[in-house]
Amino acid sequence: MQNKPRNIKRNTFKAKKQKKTDLEGNELSVNSFNEFMRSKRLRKTLGLFFILMSVFLMLSFISYLFSWKADDDLLNGRVFNWDLLVDGSIVADNMMGRLGAITAHLFIKKWFGISSFLFILMFFIAGFRWLFGHSLLPAWKTLRYSLFFLIWVSVFFGAVIKSGQWLILGGTFGFQASLWLNGIVGGFGTALVLLFSLGTFLIVAFDPNFVAMGQFFSQLFSREGKEGDNETDPDHAFDETSAEESQEENAPEEDHNDFPMEIELGPTEPEVATPAPAVAETNPAETDLELEIVEGDGKITGHNYQAIEDPNQFNADSDMPDLSHLGQYDPTLDLPKYQIPDLNLLDDRGSSSIHVNKQELEANKNKIIETLNNYSIQIERIKATVGPTVTLYEIIPAPGVRISRIRNLENDIALSLSALGIRIIAPIPGRGTIGIEVPNSNPEIVSMRSILASEKFQNSTFELPIGLGKTIANETFITDLTKMPHLLMAGATGQGKSVGLNAVLASILYKKHPSQVKFVLVDPKKVELTLFSKIERHYLAKLPDAEEAIVTDTRQVIRTLNSLCIEMDNRYDLLKDAQVRNIKEYNTKFIDRRLNPNHGHRYLPYIILFIDEFADLIMTAGKEIEMPIARLAQLSRAVGLHLIIATQRPSVNIITGTIKANFPARIAFRVTSKIDSRTILDSGGAEQLIGRGDMLLSTGSDLIRLQCAFIDTPEIERITEFIGSQRAYPDAFHLPDYFDEDSGDSEPIDPSERDDLFADAARIIVATQQGSTSLLQRKLKLGYNRAGRIIDQLEAAGIVGPFEGSKAREVKIKDPVVLEQILRGE
Repeated sequence: MQNKPRNIKRNTFKAKKQKKTDLEGNELSVNSFNEFMRSKRLRKTLGLFFILMSVFLMLSFISYLFSWKADDDLLNGRVFNWDLLVDGSIVADNMMGRLGAITAHLFIKKWFGISSFLFILMFFIAGFRWLFGHSLLPAWKTLRYSLFFLIWVSVFFGAVIKSGQWLILGGTFGFQASLWLNGIVGGFGTALVLLFSLGTFLIVAFDPNFVAMGQFFSQLFSREGKEGDNETDPDHAFDETSAEESQEENAPEEDHNDFPMEIELGPTEPEVATPAPAVAETNPAETDLELEIVEGDGKITGHNYQAIEDPNQFNADSDMPDLSHLGQYDPTLDLPKYQIPDLNLLDDRGSSSIHVNKQELEANKNKIIETLNNYSIQIERIKATVGPTVTLYEIIPAPGVRISRIRNLENDIALSLSALGIRIIAPIPGRGTIGIEVPNSNPEIVSMRSILASEKFQNSTFELPIGLGKTIANETFITDLTKMPHLLMAGATGQGKSVGLNAVLASILYKKHPSQVKFVLVDPKKVELTLFSKIERHYLAKLPDAEEAIVTDTRQVIRTLNSLCIEMDNRYDLLKDAQVRNIKEYNTKFIDRRLNPNHGHRYLPYIILFIDEFADLIMTAGKEIEMPIARLAQLSRAVGLHLIIATQRPSVNIITGTIKANFPARIAFRVTSKIDSRTILDSGGAEQLIGRGDMLLSTGSDLIRLQCAFIDTPEIERITEFIGSQRAYPDAFHLPDYFDEDSGDSEPIDPSERDDLFADAARIIVATQQGSTSLLQRKLKLGYNRAGRIIDQLEAAGIVGPFEGSKAREVKIKDPVVLEQILRGE
């Protein structure tokens, strides 16, 4: 039975901007209000307003603490009568006038009492973040904590102080809330409610380790008992107490074997053999065509770190305390209830088995033999291996037949088969045969669910397993990203690069806990990776001051890449201190509690950098992108930083030789010419692919043809919504801060420290109207460092503009006369 061909939709998300028109036909943007609210000027204005508001509230509240009696007599119950603001005959004792008196009276006496001072902190933190672009404290965490203590402190003082002038400590809200609680549970019950709410907040916010506290107090009491015994019996002053040994439960290991399933095609109908208890070697069949299919399925498998500073527990040979009684450190306990996405979130696109069309195989076999006989080429045997989209025909030529004769018949065989994308592999490495790959007339879709549900993926012991798809032999192909260690994906537009990136992301999401891996997503197209913004607080990493975790702006990309370089250097310092060579050894040592976190050691998650459309970044930023990418590609493997870069054509001006040499693993989707194939893989073949996820994987020595697993946009949405609905970290994983020296925010330069050639350089820049460092190098015969310092001085003097990537700086002074006035005036 033949399956109808299915069209694979490209996994892209396109948002069309809709426009409305008024009665006169003028276009009105639907998102104009949103664009206005997201503008930087508005955020800075609101930030300044909130900072000044916090100052106003602080002065009003402090003054009210000393003048509240006089201000209350002045208001005389008219706090909501705003005529007080315009009545000039009324004079308030508050430092901020009548408005300050009314505001302080509302916040402190009518509302929350002394805890209203937390509004000052909230306004200041919000204003500072919007005005300066980064926070002094975590914004949302500060807001949540402040709101809790705002209510709790007000109710606490309302319950403690029942009457008198000190009612302003709790405010009217606290007093009324305490009266309501007293009426329900009584005074003692109110105290219990307050203690329970405070304890719950401390547990949720800080997760204290009560086990360690109990052990500390038990050791403290036992030490006091020992001291008392030593005082009564000095002969036992140096007796040693025996330590309790903790028992660890070791989970039994399970062995899983992959059982291949073989199908032989002969004159009769194919018969399916049952799986054997062990992997058996297959002998060549006597029939003309032999079909081999391999598939599998299986199941999924799945004490915060603490340093005890008791000097009595330190080992003799190191300064690390003995923490063996705590067991191994488990990083997943930060999110203990996190669940891996269910396979039911993925679409089931048919059976994972191959539907064999015996008539098609026989017809293709006869046409290949006939074509070879027409050119007097005899073969001894031919065998077919059917894959999801391509069938591999392996032939063994007769003795004396030159391989080059068969290779030259590629176009003739394609003509006789009436097929597109014939590819000849002569010879197949390690087999001693010649392969002819012929596309199937009815290609199968390889679903992502079939890859992730396979036993090979579920029982994989790889650090970062990636399910790319299926081979020609219908085998699930799983590889380890840490062995690659970086991956370059290239191909013509619309051939499956974005789907390949999604497949890699989905593979890791279905295998790793958020504490074990983090993603840095760079999407210049702004639409391909936006769906993953829902898992920002679980899996994504970003700069501390970044508003969005998915990087789309070129300047932000440069900062992120340099921040990753800083993270790489920091990790190498940690590996050096731990005396290990790679991240796996380091984390093993940390899990075994042999590294002291008080010395800066921490569990290191893997960080994977995804870049879509790398060529666009190179064209806009050039060297600023290339240099950190080259550093990361060369050095980041050992510390757990891996790169996955996608681009259409990695030519020499896009992927330089230094970068390309560190990407031994490359994936090529269909391209238009053999030159493009050689650019990607250093060999031909990619131009003969049939598209729609058909790809070649090069691991350095040989090429593997795969059919990429297909995962559609609705599936990605369901996965990200499932993960995003679970409890997450307070914020995304923060990369180290990186301050761009070329961003124009440089400190002012003292005019006395200017270079001797500053005036000459300024005249050259204004005369040529070109703010270029290389221009100063040529005209003044300077080195790059000195010319760069002069450009910085010209920028500080206001003669040239800030750095703009690969473009020359803007020259702000147009007239030489004005320049001379500036030079003489300063």
